[in-house]
Amino acid sequence: MRRAAEAGVTVLGLTDHDTIGGCAAVQRACQAEHITFVPGIEITSVVEGADVHVLGYFIDIESANLLAFLDAQRADRATRVRRIVERLAHEGIDLDGEEILKPGRDDPSKSPGRPWVARALVASGHASTSDEAFARWLGRGRPAYVPRTGSRPEEVFDRIHAAGGVASLAHPALIGHDEWLPGFSSAGLDALEAYHFDHDASTTGRYLEVARRLALAVSGGSDFHGDESHGARHPGAVCLPPEAFDRLARVKVDRGY
Repeated sequence: MRRAAEAGVTVLGLTDHDTIGGCAAVQRACQAEHITFVPGIEITSVVEGADVHVLGYFIDIESANLLAFLDAQRADRATRVRRIVERLAHEGIDLDGEEILKPGRDDPSKSPGRPWVARALVASGHASTSDEAFARWLGRGRPAYVPRTGSRPEEVFDRIHAAGGVASLAHPALIGHDEWLPGFSSAGLDALEAYHFDHDASTTGRYLEVARRLALAVSGGSDFHGDESHGARHPGAVCLPPEAFDRLARVKVDRGY
């Protein structure tokens, strides 16, 4: 949060995958740095075998319904990590799956996933960065890729709304299925993450127009993982314009979440 403040960030959201475990600590750190904090979540849903990441902003981090749902999500993620490790073994790469999952056993609020395997690949010398680990081994179509199982986006939208949150589709260009967006909008999606580290200016402009056409708000962020092995990302690398944030915040009020 100190790095974020030094970069000029004035509003910051934490959207970890399938856990809100870091929100309380980050909120305290933001207060110390005079940053407005937005409690959030990133939940993986699945459509036709493809991951669809849904961001939830302004959520109630004490929502019992949401916490129970996230417990189930994290159990699925641990199973996927074990299967990925098995596939890597077939490729001659021996990693200790239970050691990779140990942080999640020590702290159940932590959510295991492919980034944990990527870091293990870097640590064992099988990749120089997490991005390379995904490109060589863990990404879709690569030797150790294991498809996700998960809820439909429509259920995830409902879960986020029930926890008082606003649902935004993460990095739509990386999903690559713009034909799904009208259906998501009709099913309760509130916003598109038009501003993202992996969206160039042309892509951002395209999703701003899609959001306008579908009457959706927009969100944005750096997708910073707190891990230098993810490359040039840093807090504030990508920011949401103030007027877009104000509209995103109004969605919660206007729709009564």
